[in-house]
Amino acid sequence: MGQEIERKFLVVGDGWRRVAQGQLMCQGYIPTQDKRTVRVRRVGDRAYLTLKGPAVGLVRPEFEYPIPVDDAQTILETLCQPPLIEKTRYRLPLGNLLWEIDEFLGLNQGLIVAEVELTSPDQPVPLPDWVGTEVSHDPRYQNSNLARHPFTTWNT
Repeated sequence: MGQEIERKFLVVGDGWRRVAQGQLMCQGYIPTQDKRTVRVRRVGDRAYLTLKGPAVGLVRPEFEYPIPVDDAQTILETLCQPPLIEKTRYRLPLGNLLWEIDEFLGLNQGLIVAEVELTSPDQPVPLPDWVGTEVSHDPRYQNSNLARHPFTTWNT
């Protein structure tokens, strides 16, 4: 079974920008129930369908499959609940970890989140100086929730 184990943090500095490479992506979510998600993602000339189950702590089942880009575009336009998530994802290897920094666009403009995937929930994670508050357990920062309740609509 596939699984995802990740920690998520707000980004507080720009030290990562000079060494990270970014790629624009668009993703949408098909409405589901019970904390399960069905995501369609388009990244350049590739596209994926991803199924995720409910999380237990930092661990959740995840299955991802490549799909034709034209199919993904049609699904994004016709089956996914608006608004779509648009972001630039930067990848930054540090030590034995790969950090993914998402700079959101559109209705989530102003939000920058860093994620790191782990091999176990208790794996130690040295934090770079541009990493701020951990939001791993705050559901507002899940992309599926950002699609329903965009960052720019929050009353903070």
